[in-house]
Amino acid sequence: MKLLTTLFWLAKASRPIHWVKNLSLFCAIVFAGKLFEIQLMEKLIIAFLSFNLTTSSSYIFNDILDSKQDKLHPVKKNRPIAAGKLSIGVALLFSAFLGVASIFIAYKLNFIFYVITLSYLALQFLYSVYLKNIPIIDILIIASGFIMRVYAGAFLIDAHLSVWFLLCVISVALFLASGKRRAELNIIEGPLVTRKSLTKYKKELLNSYVTMFGNAAWMSWALFTFFESPSASLPVWLMLAEVSKTTTINKLLMITNPIVIFGIMRYEHLIFQGKSERPEKLLLSDPYLIIAALSWLIIVYYIFYGGIAIF
Repeated sequence: MKLLTTLFWLAKASRPIHWVKNLSLFCAIVFAGKLFEIQLMEKLIIAFLSFNLTTSSSYIFNDILDSKQDKLHPVKKNRPIAAGKLSIGVALLFSAFLGVASIFIAYKLNFIFYVITLSYLALQFLYSVYLKNIPIIDILIIASGFIMRVYAGAFLIDAHLSVWFLLCVISVALFLASGKRRAELNIIEGPLVTRKSLTKYKKELLNSYVTMFGNAAWMSWALFTFFESPSASLPVWLMLAEVSKTTTINKLLMITNPIVIFGIMRYEHLIFQGKSERPEKLLLSDPYLIIAALSWLIIVYYIFYGGIAIF
């Protein structure tokens, strides 16, 4: 019974809900038009499982170092280590096991993916030990985690991602990271120091970051859809193109721009309500974001794989 209880708390400390972030490993295969290439998909599924171990290892290690501060936090105080449900010794051993296992799998899978995995773990170690206390640097490191996920998937399948997509990934990552910090300021009341870097941020500064990166995110996506959309191939589009140049449709992905703008506006709305401290939870719980995300995914899938476009 004690073993089962320990396993339960270890599983909870691993934060499986955060694994949704690792789905960004699949971005490259979708936009490269290779979604149904079985061998590549098998590699990415293994990489996804490997990166789940990687991120869980870093989360547990961070929780060990933050356990005292987390006890003062209105939400984080319920985490297994901060709540005293899991001993630091057991948690540290499990974190090390997950880290080693992820490195081993990554090494067997692909050398560049292995290097990215090592780099991610090293960066998260430095973040947990010290860098999370430095304002601006902490946001950049959080954002870099999203970027590394996307490009780990790209390197694994040897896919090209355009510069516009790179700018989009960077902008979205910075938007989510700055939004996370902005929401944390809403949750923390009074002079409690649950995160040192928060004491050096002003709401006005983080507001400007959120606005700046939100604008950059939708604009870079719009540029990506304009320059990188696949060409239309269905007769109806070709017929319209013959009728008038005004109706020429070779920018099909631009259909998704209103959805992206709505999604960013909705997320900013939640940020200023203090609800974006855990973006992965919002993406799985907010009905408006869920509808926007599903609509975006369906349209992107239909454009790339529904037979209405050619590459």
